[in-house]
Amino acid sequence: MKITRTPEADAMTELILEIFHLNGQLLLEGDRLTEPLGLTSARWQVLGAVELASHPMSVAQISRRMGLSRQAVQRVANDLEGQGFINFENNPDHVRAKLIVPTKKGQKVLRKIAVIQAKWSNALAKGIGKARLIDTLEVLTEIKSRCEIMNIKPSKVEA
Repeated sequence: MKITRTPEADAMTELILEIFHLNGQLLLEGDRLTEPLGLTSARWQVLGAVELASHPMSVAQISRRMGLSRQAVQRVANDLEGQGFINFENNPDHVRAKLIVPTKKGQKVLRKIAVIQAKWSNALAKGIGKARLIDTLEVLTEIKSRCEIMNIKPSKVEA
C-alpha cells in the first residue's frame, strides 16, 4: 500500500530539510565566532547551558535540556575542564553526577562571546522584523513540542 504525504506534510518535510541545513550553518558560524577564544560551537553550547540555567548543572541535566546525548556532553565537558573553562564539583543530590561550574576563565570567555554574539545576531536579524521572528519561533516551538509528545519510531506509525 502506497502512502502519500499531504500538502502540509510536504511543506513540513521541506521545512525540516531547511532546518537541518540551517543547523549545519549555525554550527559553522558558532565555530567561526568562538575559535579565537579557544572554543567550538559544542563547547559554547555546554558552557552556555550552565550560564543560562544560572546554577550548576550535571552532564545529564545539560544533555536533557539541550537534546544531546549524555556521552557527547561528557566529552565536551571533559574538554572544557582540560582547557580550564569549567570545574566539576560535588553534587549534594547525587554522588556520581558531578556539577559543572564555570571557572573565572569560563565566565570571562562567556562575557566576550555575549558581545560577539550580540553583534552577529543584530546583523543577522536586520530587516527580518521582530514579528516574523517571533512567529517563526512559535512554529518551531510547536513542532518541537509535537515531536516530544509523539516520541514514536517510524516503524510504529499506523497507516
